[in-house]
Amino acid sequence: MNLCGLNWRGIRAVMTKDLTVVLRSKMILLPMILLPVMLQVLMPAAFGIAAYFAGDAIAGDLEDLQVMIAWLPAEVQGRLAAQSPGQVFLEIMLVYAFAPMYLIIPMMVSSVVAADSFVGERERKTLEALLYTPLTDSELLLAKILTAWLAAVVVGVGSFLLYIVMVNLIGWLVVDGIAFPNLMWLVLVFWVSPAVAGLGLGVTVLLSTRVNTFQEAYQLGSMIVLPVVALMIGQFAGVLSLSVLLAIGLGAGVWLVDALIFWFGVKTFNRDALIARL
Repeated sequence: MNLCGLNWRGIRAVMTKDLTVVLRSKMILLPMILLPVMLQVLMPAAFGIAAYFAGDAIAGDLEDLQVMIAWLPAEVQGRLAAQSPGQVFLEIMLVYAFAPMYLIIPMMVSSVVAADSFVGERERKTLEALLYTPLTDSELLLAKILTAWLAAVVVGVGSFLLYIVMVNLIGWLVVDGIAFPNLMWLVLVFWVSPAVAGLGLGVTVLLSTRVNTFQEAYQLGSMIVLPVVALMIGQFAGVLSLSVLLAIGLGAGVWLVDALIFWFGVKTFNRDALIARL
């Protein structure tokens, strides 16, 4: 695909229209707001309250986290050894255990927006007009993908900024402070998160061209979070630990999968087949 030869004016017009629909649709907008609030505000606050009221009694919970702590870099382990049980608990949970959970946000946001990409047009009776635009199949698919990707990246970065405030506020109120954000989180937010958003939307856009309702596309696309859940389970089980190098490698692998999915989408997308299903 020659990016310089694309009809970017037409692509921007489709993206602007789709983003306007997103901002006006409660079905799409609510998950984009509620998910970050739940994961980046309410859950960290719950851990902060637990650490504040439990005090040294929380030391027993650290036994269950020793496997995860053993995977951390030596300098981190040395710093944690000199901290109180409450501070160790909060730093492990908020800085390390929550890291894979953060990836659910860009993935789910991109899936919600992408689920509306074509099937939503069909439900609103606007798909036929869209398919008869002068955009090529590749340009139309790119416009839909970029819309969901940009929405997911913006929400992901915004959620990260909100999380920075929450973690440092909790650290200031409950313990003597938490080292956040660290390099691993920066790699996660600005390298892995956009790739994960691309993975979620790529799969969901392909699904949305083949199903009949928004709910079907969203439910099927939501299954893409399973690898993130597996990553979380792996951390708690002590099988792996999300580090800077692992995050870099993970991002590179997901970007490669994104490229393959987009290539497959360009090769298989056919507006004539969509018109025939109207």
